[in-house]
Amino acid sequence: MKTGKLIFALVFLMLFADASLAAKWKAKHVVLIGLDGWGAYSVEKADMPNVKKLMSEGAYTLKKRSVLPSSSAVNWASMYMGAGPELHGYTEWGSQTPELPSRVVNGNGIFPTVFSLLRESDPKAEIGCICEWAGIRYVCDTLALNYDKHVTEKPQNPATARYAVDYIKSARPALVNIVFDEPDHVGHAEGHDTPAYYEKLKELDGYVGQIVQAIKEAGIWDDTIIIVTADHGGIQKGHGGKTMAEMETPFIIAGKGIKKGYVLEDSMMQFDCASTIAYIFGLKQPQVWIGRPMLQLFK
Repeated sequence: MKTGKLIFALVFLMLFADASLAAKWKAKHVVLIGLDGWGAYSVEKADMPNVKKLMSEGAYTLKKRSVLPSSSAVNWASMYMGAGPELHGYTEWGSQTPELPSRVVNGNGIFPTVFSLLRESDPKAEIGCICEWAGIRYVCDTLALNYDKHVTEKPQNPATARYAVDYIKSARPALVNIVFDEPDHVGHAEGHDTPAYYEKLKELDGYVGQIVQAIKEAGIWDDTIIIVTADHGGIQKGHGGKTMAEMETPFIIAGKGIKKGYVLEDSMMQFDCASTIAYIFGLKQPQVWIGRPMLQLFK
């Protein structure tokens, strides 16, 4: 009799804990899409109907500011780690390990990321990352992931979209990070603000549309928040400097509980992305994070 009561109590506590956890979440799924080298200056001129539909159905800013230098690894790290290079220690475009000692590290030996915070909060959460540039894997904490896909197939962009679609439909992840290594390459080869650059943005918009459709076909659209953003912009054939064309990037967020047609006028930094995602999942920020959740975006 006592054994039966104990089992009942344990089952009740487990169910209550799951319900309590779910109650903290603003949405059950977050899909984070990154377009490397996508400058905010280009949005108005770009032929990106899927992205612009998310803007009209959700909230956005074209003033999110990169950390310095305005280049890749340091900014992806800041986006995931809720802090700048002075704290997480990744300071260069291709950082694989911190050039400065990370102020703190987690149990995986890396500065705390939003992926590791979610893993610690919910060990059963499905978390994935799909990327084209291997450098992403050094800053997202792969030990916190269930699914870690570095896409090497050529051409990469459609392959990345295909892996993303398949993963979303099969696993319905709580959090997935999908990073296209474009339009950065076109920016370096042909130049920013060129016809080739805008043609690549049009192509990438089609992949965003495929991912949106996959979310709907997976039956999770009504409980998903989708974010489309970038690490840095560019000028002429480069980036890394201090012009606004290099430093200002779009941040677009739509889905469950997000205001519609809302333009964020308040300041937003790269590290605020991690804080905003942490807020969605009800995660407690580490003291070392300096990011702030963009509460204004939520209903």
